[in-house]
Amino acid sequence: MDSDDEIRQLLRDIRDAQREQLAECRRVTERSLELQQRAVAQQEQMSHLHRRLVLVGGGLVAVLLALLICLLLIYRLLEGWSRYLFGI
Repeated sequence: MDSDDEIRQLLRDIRDAQREQLAECRRVTERSLELQQRAVAQQEQMSHLHRRLVLVGGGLVAVLLALLICLLLIYRLLEGWSRYLFGI
């Protein structure tokens, strides 16, 4: 009888330990999922920021290139007119 009670108690202890382990696994899994979701959200934010920076940078390069072309055209135009204006 005493042996049966000990076995039952051991089985209860094993069952309780397994339940605790399962609960801990669930908590860890939920925390891991939460961290992954947060990481994905941050990656999406960084992706949007990167797109904006690329667009702004591309626009700035286009404006600077247009300004350079305009300056070169003005230089060429003034170079031709300088003969008439200054007799050079």
